Amino acid sequence: MPFLEIKSLEKRFGNVDVLKGIDLAIEEGGFLVLVGPSGCGKSTLLNTIAGLETITAGEIHINGRKVNDLHPSERDIAMVFQSYALYPNMTVAQNIAFGMEIKGVPKPERDKAVNDVSETLQIKHLLDRKPSQLSGGQRQRVAMGRALVRRPLVFLFDEPLSNLDAKLRVDMRTEIKRLHQSMKTTIVYVTHDQIEAMTLASRIAVLKDGILQQFGTPAEIYNHPSNMFVADFMGSPAMNLIPASVEANGHGLRLSMPQRSGDPLTLALPEGAGRIAKHAGGNVIFGIRPEALTDPDGADRNSAGVVLSECQIEVVEPAGSDTFAVTHLGGKQVVARLRADARVAAGSRMKLAFNLDKAVFFDPGTQLRIA
Repeated sequence: MPFLEIKSLEKRFGNVDVLKGIDLAIEEGGFLVLVGPSGCGKSTLLNTIAGLETITAGEIHINGRKVNDLHPSERDIAMVFQSYALYPNMTVAQNIAFGMEIKGVPKPERDKAVNDVSETLQIKHLLDRKPSQLSGGQRQRVAMGRALVRRPLVFLFDEPLSNLDAKLRVDMRTEIKRLHQSMKTTIVYVTHDQIEAMTLASRIAVLKDGILQQFGTPAEIYNHPSNMFVADFMGSPAMNLIPASVEANGHGLRLSMPQRSGDPLTLALPEGAGRIAKHAGGNVIFGIRPEALTDPDGADRNSAGVVLSECQIEVVEPAGSDTFAVTHLGGKQVVARLRADARVAAGSRMKLAFNLDKAVFFDPGTQLRIA
């Protein structure tokens, strides 16, 4: 039985449908990340789980209990907010213990819980300080500590790292991952950052305009996106989505994509691409990740679907561990991820290796994946 289950959930503000039939379920100890662009409904969905927003239709179950009509205090959840929401006049220790004090937990028990959680979060040396004396990362740890001492059924995180600088975000991401692995807690985490989603989640729910676009593991979302929105949103750099025509010849199928100069670029499709045979003579959207489009020496030697073709390189972007090369195919800018020491120059022609085993194809009309 799922530990957290959301069934046909709808939320309406006046005449505006914000959530449109959301179905999700995660196991106990799972890490569910709700991801999507601003305004997609992810924070509203989190607030309905918390009980901060009522729902228009559907059901929410936590540990087998329907919680639709329960007050937030009765749902056994703890929430960590983007703004930290610490009491400025209290010390770190008092902030962490405040919820237990309100519930009448004896002081020796409170002190032990504060001591244990402060050791886990490595903030024991900060217990006597006030929030104004802390950095952003330290404040976030205190907010997490306040939630952890409650030992709730579900932890809810609402974009907790968005106020931190880039390096601290990476550090705190690692801390949250380590914390989850050690405590085996059930977490629902909201972010607009797809890198956070990929690195933290055991399951990802991608939302757009209040509609669940895809729900699956990070690998499923990344390698087998259900539609062009998910393909474009998840991944940095994003998946290349290239308009192409499918042509049949005596030897099978091939893709054809116009270039800015010269003849169209053609790629012979491997035998496994027979799934798009019904599109022969028509058009598809050819999706390929930048790492599946590289220099020949950097291509996957275990793949039988690697095809080489020469492209005009327009821009070269060294990025330390990688070099990104930009070309144009099908009227679209296309990014290839090359080895750091790949010999490439803007304005030159270069053979690129297309790993067609990693390619996906979409219907140009519906934008849904067809293969």
